[in-house]
Amino acid sequence: MAGQSDPQLSLFSAEEVEFIAEDEMVEIVPNLRMDALNFVCGDFGPFFPQLATQVPLWLAVALKKRGKCTIRPPQWMSVEKLTQVLEAERDSQRVFEQLPFHYVEISRLLFDHARDDIPDVYMVRSLIEDIRDVRFHKVETNLESLNERAFALKINNLSAMEVNIVRPFVGRALQAFYKHDSPDLIPDQDRVSDRRPQVANNATRRHLRR
Repeated sequence: MAGQSDPQLSLFSAEEVEFIAEDEMVEIVPNLRMDALNFVCGDFGPFFPQLATQVPLWLAVALKKRGKCTIRPPQWMSVEKLTQVLEAERDSQRVFEQLPFHYVEISRLLFDHARDDIPDVYMVRSLIEDIRDVRFHKVETNLESLNERAFALKINNLSAMEVNIVRPFVGRALQAFYKHDSPDLIPDQDRVSDRRPQVANNATRRHLRR
């Protein structure tokens, strides 16, 4: 698994999950005065210099690219907080620490577009990568516990990217167990198609008038 998303297995691509994450709210500090911006998804602003405000991540990135604001990293993206999370993840082989559902995508976007706004950016990036590696290893360990008696798998506090990778595999694994133990419970697609009602060939046909 190695923390990577296989496009043939995942329900969504990494880009699609990132697109969803762009609706998460972040805090920006404008460096100019600007009227409110009106979008289909809502109105944001007005903006005033040095007065922090909340906007969606996609808007924060757009304003940052134009040099109109700085982005304040979320509190969980501090070296102190991430160090605590990493230590807790390593201490428990079963429990996952609570992080934002889109922590992977949010951090990636901020590293790409607002690196200069992140204190200790290289340490923060390293800690997040370590956290991802530890969590994916724990996910793999949990998956190894699956057997033919499993009806479901419960893992709390997974992120969007982790769920996206794990869910298709778990679904197919459980279905394989069910089909092996109780094949009658899972209909065979070929049998289902054969059981569809057939239209009688000897029925009286109505000819269209010309």
